[in-house]
Amino acid sequence: MNFPYPFLIAFRYFRSKKKHSGISINTLISVAGVALGVMTLLTVLAVMSGFQDDLQKKILGANAHVIVQSYDGNIRDHESVREKINGIRGVTASSPVVYGQVMLRSGSRASGVVVRGIDPVIELQTTDILNKLKAGSIDNLKEGDGTPGIIVGKELLRNLGLFVGDEIEMISPLGEMGPLGMIPKMRKFRVAGFFEAGMFEYDSSLAFINIGVAQKFLGLNDAVTAIEIKLTDPYLAEEVAGTVGGLLGIPYIARDWMQMNRNLFSALKLEKIVMFIILTLIILVASFNIISNLIMTVIEKSREIAIIKAMGATGRGIMSVFMIHGLIIGITGTAVGVLGGYALCQVLKTYKFINLPADVYYLSYLPVKMDPFDFITVPAAAILISFLATVYPSWQAARLDPVESLRYE
Repeated sequence: MNFPYPFLIAFRYFRSKKKHSGISINTLISVAGVALGVMTLLTVLAVMSGFQDDLQKKILGANAHVIVQSYDGNIRDHESVREKINGIRGVTASSPVVYGQVMLRSGSRASGVVVRGIDPVIELQTTDILNKLKAGSIDNLKEGDGTPGIIVGKELLRNLGLFVGDEIEMISPLGEMGPLGMIPKMRKFRVAGFFEAGMFEYDSSLAFINIGVAQKFLGLNDAVTAIEIKLTDPYLAEEVAGTVGGLLGIPYIARDWMQMNRNLFSALKLEKIVMFIILTLIILVASFNIISNLIMTVIEKSREIAIIKAMGATGRGIMSVFMIHGLIIGITGTAVGVLGGYALCQVLKTYKFINLPADVYYLSYLPVKMDPFDFITVPAAAILISFLATVYPSWQAARLDPVESLRYE
């Protein structure tokens, strides 16, 4: 099989003369530079994608896909509203919920939390957070005589120095007016269990009680503060929220999980784009090694270039030789970088040996998600940069005058 001469010469130029052995070293450095840039970029993008995916799963696990609230503050006819919502296509379940901000106190320790009053049976159909109980049972939240139960997050349990079965005091600032002003409401609860959502914000500031107990404690009678909706596909949340808002009308408002966390996910997306641009500069720096390598090769091979042109090679043919030569360096470095990046991502994903402070990063380990789009975009960008780096040296080689190069030979 006969290859065009530019390919044959381009491969031959990888074998340098001994007195110019430095050019071979430069070739290895060029390959290593491209490989390192590609590997670093793929690993960072995989970690950022993993962080976003993990954060999204935890947010969806602890919250409903769509939440319906009222401008009036409370929803009184929530059962009829739920019937309308459940008839919408894409809705799998809905549940009433009562939200309130209270303080939990145990001895000399206190912490402000968001308490969520739920129906224990229906709540399991709309969110997954109570499926992550580490101790206790959700059945302990059912109404009955005696001290009502409460389920708290793992970090909250630790901060208050509690164990399952201990009593805790709940204090609400929205009490009754007395002779000296507002008198806070207080009630004792028994810790019925604790959960671990894996996200510090939820584990340290979220608690669950029975919806009937919450309504009495917060003075809502039979009203609720919101209705949670679970969908067959969480990515249809925006569409379904619009449908729900149109069906219910004023004073109801429906918000989807993407809208409620828009700032967070927009920041993560912007950060990923910025990191892609910054780390691409590593590949750009490596391309300068390709340029210098090709320039040195052109200087070394100037006599051979003159002979080839004297034999009839065109300027385009000479230019092709060095463009192919540089492109081989770029493709080889890119291939090595992709393999190295994939291997490093697999190691990080399997062994999770890099621990993170959960109260800062919302998770306790470095997550990794390898996106096929990244593994296509990054190599393509690296090869394109490598190709562009070959243009100037190749053009200089094509402009060599064979007469000048062979004059003193």
